[in-house]
Amino acid sequence: MHAKGYLDLMRRHGLRVTPQRRIILQLLEERRGHPDATAIHRLAQERDPRISLATVYRTMKVLEDLGAIQRHLFEGGPARFENADTDHHDHLIDIDTGKVIEFSSSRIEKLQEEIADRLGYEIVHHRLELYGRKKRQE
Repeated sequence: MHAKGYLDLMRRHGLRVTPQRRIILQLLEERRGHPDATAIHRLAQERDPRISLATVYRTMKVLEDLGAIQRHLFEGGPARFENADTDHHDHLIDIDTGKVIEFSSSRIEKLQEEIADRLGYEIVHHRLELYGRKKRQE
């Protein structure tokens, strides 16, 4: 979502759009990947040193409640965020670096559907996270 989209969404829900929130929203538009609140805070303070970590957390919570972003709690790390309007994908987390790699696999999706069907279920939501480390070159 673009910063303007976040702004419009917040205004439609009667929420104040402060200068600090504008900066946070701009950073979310500019940042790719899955930043955590501390990374967003560090970048926000470069633009306005008065922005507190609490303001970042509150803004992220508001956006999450509005369905604009998704919060991910990958094992062993802080909550990380991404736009909610992205196509479905899964995540591979490098346990040595914390890097989050997005991937999609029609084979995995089909297998999940087959398993759920065999067990008598319809999948309404799922999240796949793989944790690994780079193979050593020998």
